[in-house]
Amino acid sequence: MPISARFRPRRLLALATDSLPARAYLGLVALGVVVLFLAPDSPYAMAPALLTAPLSFLPVVLPFGAGTAGGGAAEVAAAVLYGGWLLLCALVNAAAFGALARRPDRAPAARPRRTLLAAAVDNWPARAYVAVVAAALGTFLYAVLLSPDPGFAGIWPLIAAAPLSFLAVAVSAPAEYSLPWLGTLVFSVGVALAGLVNAVLIGRLARRIGGPPSRG
Repeated sequence: MPISARFRPRRLLALATDSLPARAYLGLVALGVVVLFLAPDSPYAMAPALLTAPLSFLPVVLPFGAGTAGGGAAEVAAAVLYGGWLLLCALVNAAAFGALARRPDRAPAARPRRTLLAAAVDNWPARAYVAVVAAALGTFLYAVLLSPDPGFAGIWPLIAAAPLSFLAVAVSAPAEYSLPWLGTLVFSVGVALAGLVNAVLIGRLARRIGGPPSRG
């Protein structure tokens, strides 16, 4: 059944607050914000951005953000906009956890129940996200394997599949020093798996928000 294109903010907010996994996630983000204010120079200050990835990294390619230069009112406005964006990202991610935690609706007898991984490809938001990850990963592989100067091409798949893609970096780093091709392979597979996890969450969220109201 196709997913309705109508966006339901109330359902998004309900999914973000009516389950234990969603509330636990929001509590973790709130803790990260506290750490950010108490220790802004600590490595843990990146926690809010990492916890609300991948959407929280979108301002990297936009001309605004918490570090916008200019001082005064411009800097304050940028910080407020970025804070509001982080809050929205946290609500979307919490809603995704809430959608994953909910039991799937009963399917009609004549229609087989869709598998969990089907959520990554059976709706347009998830398919669009998969296309973004594939494009970022393809750009990285082209730069590493065919370009004479790969530069920082790995940053794009890292951002697109965050936050789990950071685990791919940690796992591939040891292999990179001994066998660069193995490091590239491990990183690529890790990014693909991280993107798949995100796509499933996006797909489950799209089903809950865009589909017919759930009865239970």
